[in-house]
Amino acid sequence: MQRRKDPKGKVLKDGERYKAKEDRYTYRWTDKMGKRHEVYAKTLDELRKKESEVNRDIYEGIKTPDENLTVNDIYKNWLTDKKGLRSSTRGNYIYMYEQYVQDGFGKIRIKDVKKSDVRRFYNELHDTRGLSFNTIEVIQNVLNQLFNLAVDDDYIRKNPAVNALGECKKAHNYQRPKRHALTIPEQKAFIEYIKTHPMYSHWLPLFTFFLGTGCRVSEVISLRWEDVDMDEGIIDINHGITYYQRETKECSFQISENTKTAAGTRMIPMLSDVRQALLDEKKFQEDVGITCNVTYNGYTGFIFLNRFGNVHNPQTINRTIKRIVLAHNIEEMEKAEKEKREPLLLPNFSCHNLRHTFATRYCENESNLKVIQEILGHKDIATTMDVYMEATKDAKKKSFTELDGKITLS
Repeated sequence: MQRRKDPKGKVLKDGERYKAKEDRYTYRWTDKMGKRHEVYAKTLDELRKKESEVNRDIYEGIKTPDENLTVNDIYKNWLTDKKGLRSSTRGNYIYMYEQYVQDGFGKIRIKDVKKSDVRRFYNELHDTRGLSFNTIEVIQNVLNQLFNLAVDDDYIRKNPAVNALGECKKAHNYQRPKRHALTIPEQKAFIEYIKTHPMYSHWLPLFTFFLGTGCRVSEVISLRWEDVDMDEGIIDINHGITYYQRETKECSFQISENTKTAAGTRMIPMLSDVRQALLDEKKFQEDVGITCNVTYNGYTGFIFLNRFGNVHNPQTINRTIKRIVLAHNIEEMEKAEKEKREPLLLPNFSCHNLRHTFATRYCENESNLKVIQEILGHKDIATTMDVYMEATKDAKKKSFTELDGKITLS
């Protein structure tokens, strides 16, 4: 049987064709479902490289996706099948994908995505669009899951997103910033300033509660009076609340009937200052006529309310901290200048630093890591150990300073 040849006289294999009108080579094959496919190339050598990849995919069971199957197509499949996400998490995933992935990277054909493409995309998000690596981690989480789905469904051989973000962080010499606790003098100055400043004094119960319980902000703002047992002195942390963007782009609060982790559901003994803070908050609301007028997923009777009777927005709390810090530092610098001393300036911090401050004070006075873990609601004891080691570092230095000269070494 006479074999087909190209214009240069090279013999073409089964499935190979040379199209003179288009001056290109093609290779055709039929998949196991009986569907015909075709790849193109300008040279025979280039075609046979593609042909080799096709045959490797067939041998290893990799599907031949439609030419136009994109990252967005896999995302739609992933989103449809993804179950068990908290509604707030799902809403955040959708927002981040549609905002940053869908109209650009998402249009790339799934079979064409390489690890270098993912790295380049992350670098663009960070360097050009100004996203923090913490924000890009959310996008990485989504892409990693949908590429895993593509691997499971045999559309691609391996996940191109694996460690792509880690390599970008390494290239940028990125180190995750540590959340530092307030020192004892800073903590005292913060609270004293709130106490004595009429503009901020109504915030005192809320910040006292933060510093006296170590609760996450989602747990604090969602706490209800029924979660507090004044007689037994126990606070029941059994849910949280998140302010997030829905699929409709509308922002709203959403109760999570589970805490951030299973370990987050816990009982916290009530310090006397925390008990008084709750009583003070109740009296303040009665005096100014604030009542809870919102219900989320059947939850109502929230303790900490704004002047409209709604739960506090975490961003509002952080902005308030920023205003307090700025006002305190301005007054402190003026006072220190008059008194000829160094000013005690407060650092910029967020409400999560208040949780870390409680954790530090607690670790300084408690050595049982399991108890600390349960009070803080840490899922992993390693997280507790990190906090404990950082919190007790100064105490260890002090103990060795006192030890110096008391032990004979030589």
